[in-house]
Amino acid sequence: MKMQRWVAVAAAICATAVAGAAEKTVIDVGERPESITRGWNGDYFLTVMGGEGNGDAVVKRLRNGRLETFAKGMDEPKGIAFVGGFLVASDLKRMWKIDEKGQATVLVEEKDFPHPVLFLNDVAASPDGKSVFVTDMGAKDLMFGPDGTMWPVDSEGAKKLRSPGYVYRVTLDGKVSVVVEPTPVMPCPNGVGASGDAGLLIAEFFHGRILELRRNSLRTLTDGLRGADGIERAKDGSIYVSSWTQGKVWKLDADGKNPKVILEGLQSAADFFLDEAGRRLLVPDMKAGTLTFLPLE
Repeated sequence: MKMQRWVAVAAAICATAVAGAAEKTVIDVGERPESITRGWNGDYFLTVMGGEGNGDAVVKRLRNGRLETFAKGMDEPKGIAFVGGFLVASDLKRMWKIDEKGQATVLVEEKDFPHPVLFLNDVAASPDGKSVFVTDMGAKDLMFGPDGTMWPVDSEGAKKLRSPGYVYRVTLDGKVSVVVEPTPVMPCPNGVGASGDAGLLIAEFFHGRILELRRNSLRTLTDGLRGADGIERAKDGSIYVSSWTQGKVWKLDADGKNPKVILEGLQSAADFFLDEAGRRLLVPDMKAGTLTFLPLE
C-alpha cells in the first residue's frame, strides 16, 4: 500500500508540473489535512490533524514523490508556513517551530499572547523573513446554529455574533505583537497572507469578507465569500481564496472584485499553497482527507 501511495503522489506531482496540464489530480494524504507550504529543497509540508486533539497529529512531507511523516506530537495543527529556515505551525492555543530534521519545539503558547487565545488558525510568512502572521478566529462556535450550519447573515444569531478575532505577528524568537485588533468587520478571521511588502490580506470566515491592511488602515475588498479560509495574492496581483464550507476556490481581480470559481465540489477546501512556478494550486480537502493539484491557466 505504501508503494502504491508513493507512486500515486509521484504521478500527481509530475502530471501537474507540466505547464498547461488540463486536468486536476487528487491524492489521499491522511485524516483531516489542513494546510500546506513549500520548505527545504522545494519539498511540500502538510499539516494532517488526525483525531480530535489527542496528540496524533503530524506534519507530512512530499519528497521525491513520497508521502512521509516529518514531525509528530501535535494536537490539531492548522496553518503552516516556511520562514527563516524553519516551519512554523499553529496548534489550537500554541505554535510550533520545526527544524530541518523534523524536531518540533513550542515557539509560543497561550501565556505569551497579550490577549486570551481562543483558536489559532492560519499562518503566513512575513516578508521580513523573521516572523509569521497568525489569526485567532475568536469565538468561532458562535457562528453556527443548532443544526451545525452558519447563521444566515441577516439572522438574529448573526446579530449576536461578538467575536474577539485578532491577527498577530510572532517572531522566530517567540515575541508576539498585535497586527489587527478586533473589529466588527472582522469577527472571525481565518486566512492570512502577505500583500506585497507592506500589506496584509485577511479572509474573514463568517461574512466571507476579503480585507486588506495597508498603512494601518483596514478596508473591505469584497464580501459574501462565506467560509473563506485560505488566501494568497499572486505576483500579478490576482487573489485566490478558498471556502471551507462551500468546497470552492475563487480567483479574484487585483482589486478583490469579480470572483471566478476555479475549483468546486470539494467537501472542505482548506488552506492551499499557490505554486506560481509550477502553475498550480495545492488544495487540502480536510473532510475528504485528500490533496488536490489544480493546474492554473
